[in-house]
Amino acid sequence: MPRGWSQALLIGANHYNKRQKLMHRKFHLNRRKNFSILFISIKGRFNIEVKPIRCTGSPTGYVKVLQTWRVLESGGSELDAVERGCAQCEIDQCDGSVGYGGSPDESGETTLDAMIMDGNTMEVGAVADLRRVKNAIGVARKVIEYTKHTLLVGESASLFAVRMGFPYEDLTTQKSLSLYSEWLNRSCQPNYWKNVVPDSSKSCGPYKRREEVTHKEERTGSQRNIRNHDTIGMVVIGVSGTVASGTSTNGAIYKLPGRVGDSPIAGAGSYADSTAGGAAATGDGDIMMRFLPSYQAVEYMRMGMDPTAACQKVVSRIQKYAPNFYGAIICANTTGSYGAACNKIPGFAQFHFMVSSPLLARPTEQVVDCI
Repeated sequence: MPRGWSQALLIGANHYNKRQKLMHRKFHLNRRKNFSILFISIKGRFNIEVKPIRCTGSPTGYVKVLQTWRVLESGGSELDAVERGCAQCEIDQCDGSVGYGGSPDESGETTLDAMIMDGNTMEVGAVADLRRVKNAIGVARKVIEYTKHTLLVGESASLFAVRMGFPYEDLTTQKSLSLYSEWLNRSCQPNYWKNVVPDSSKSCGPYKRREEVTHKEERTGSQRNIRNHDTIGMVVIGVSGTVASGTSTNGAIYKLPGRVGDSPIAGAGSYADSTAGGAAATGDGDIMMRFLPSYQAVEYMRMGMDPTAACQKVVSRIQKYAPNFYGAIICANTTGSYGAACNKIPGFAQFHFMVSSPLLARPTEQVVDCI
């Protein structure tokens, strides 16, 4: 990296099945595949971002990128940049997996999870199962600024948000209502119940526990897949080496009310440490959060491992226990090096991303083969 350039690494991951389009000034890319973008751009700062390709309301999240740049260029902090970038994705309802109006739970309600982390102080603010408040990442930031806590959940998180000046707003849309209605008409398939009666694989509830409990793992990725859950995650590394990270999601579609995944959990959804780097994960949060993949990846990089090897080692560790899990992780260290890895399962064999950097003449598609 040329001397004197600052760094801003914004890292996350999303994968889509529908027609997708990347727009950056005069650069256009159209694909029908599972795809993620790593975007490194020079505009007074060195930026790396893996961002959603398609966001309703703005062309491919382009507005989100511009907003993040403007925060940094106007002298805003790395934490400010993470908050603004994730907030734009919440507004744009990126792929329906972030923000209001997506991923209804089995009661038909959309709830939000988010976290933000300061890699200098190691402070974390997070909210989970947030209801009737749209700006989840903003509320998470307020947890850092106005409390001595780390994570607030459910109705109490919503009450805190109102005290902080956020308005109550309906998170339901015609789209989420339609998704919920279609799910009911499919006999509530898929769902996340097991060991219950009536048979959760054939009918809706209400369910009761079965007397004999089987301990066989019935799902390690078959129900949770690239079409029903994802997250926006960011890692920013600034001019002084400060690292910040954040995530935002509306969680797994048709989840049980009250379910919290990996996204708002520090070390699972993302992790930032200004002495080592940052990481962000995406996929089946119920499995991935058990392994704290983002924290583990940063620790591997602290020990001197390059980002790609760190990502691969994290994925390999999870594979030993859940070989069919759906997931990917992206890592970046404080020198600006980055890497990614994913678990190979049917329908998900590669992790695609775009890179724009001083070493490249134009934004270039890169591909990581899943392992």
